[in-house]
Amino acid sequence: MDYKKAGVDIEAGYKSVELMKKHVQETMRSEVLSGLGGFSGAFSMERVKQMEKPTLVSGTDGVGTKLELAFLMDKHDSIGIDCVAMCVNDIACAGGEPLFFLDYIACGKNYPEKIAEIVKGVAEGCKQSGAALIGGETAEHPGLMPEEEYDLAGFAVGIVDEKDIITGKDLEEGDVLIGMASSGVHSNGFSLIRKVFPMEKEALNTYYDELGTTLGEALLTPTRIYVKALKSLKDSGVLVKACSHITGGGFYENIPRMLPEGRHAVIEKASYPVLPIFGMIASAGQIEEKMMYNTYNMGLGMLIAVAPSEAERAMEAIRAAGETPYVVGKIVNGEKGVTLC
Repeated sequence: MDYKKAGVDIEAGYKSVELMKKHVQETMRSEVLSGLGGFSGAFSMERVKQMEKPTLVSGTDGVGTKLELAFLMDKHDSIGIDCVAMCVNDIACAGGEPLFFLDYIACGKNYPEKIAEIVKGVAEGCKQSGAALIGGETAEHPGLMPEEEYDLAGFAVGIVDEKDIITGKDLEEGDVLIGMASSGVHSNGFSLIRKVFPMEKEALNTYYDELGTTLGEALLTPTRIYVKALKSLKDSGVLVKACSHITGGGFYENIPRMLPEGRHAVIEKASYPVLPIFGMIASAGQIEEKMMYNTYNMGLGMLIAVAPSEAERAMEAIRAAGETPYVVGKIVNGEKGVTLC
């Protein structure tokens, strides 16, 4: 008996590392002091000397049950973007700059090429956000997980000067709400989606004109990463008073999180286009509108609040970063919460 016969292939692990090296290397920043394969990742904090009160911000998350679609479609090169996005968008939402990222892959069996594809997606997400992929772990769990399946999670660390943290404390009545378009469902609500649509290759490979692609490809579209848009806003001098990453819980859970007591958000549903995939989900699952807005991003992945005088400049800064903005509502006085009209 040896470790390989027990289900853990050490040589496959070595091969995975070799295959992923080129993707990891593309994410490097000048502050990275360690190479791939060490026991830990080292990152220089020399730049914090430039800040008055440097503050670390962090985020951790996984991809969730969206992974089942990747398994069924045998497509693993973009799911890593979702993992990074869920972490770095939260950091950006607080006004932070993501510095580095670490991933964790648990699998039933280590297929080096598949692991390399997953990490390729993680690296792409890191490149989009400017974070360095400085470490990770691939763990085989024979007998605990099916051989063809895996789970993916990650952890990101960022930095912000304390004075620049976005808290929402200075929100005023009349402040403008600007939403940034999502790419689709992103990485939330898939437990419901898996009940709405048949999780079979034939159904997922069906092409729909309104989607412009197959159902499976539309659902697997990776989460937008809004780090560059938030940085563009900061660089342009726009003061973002409050920010909300629209993830699980949709509008009703996430938007109130950006509000202080005594401030209420009003969103006009007709102010931006709701993506066709959400109409398909609602129709196929007979899901009422409020539940859709309480589960999904409905076409807006990030929401910010700015003073009315800065709204147009904010829109320009968001467009300059490659995102699509919409003025979708305003802040009013009232009980903390959100109204959709």
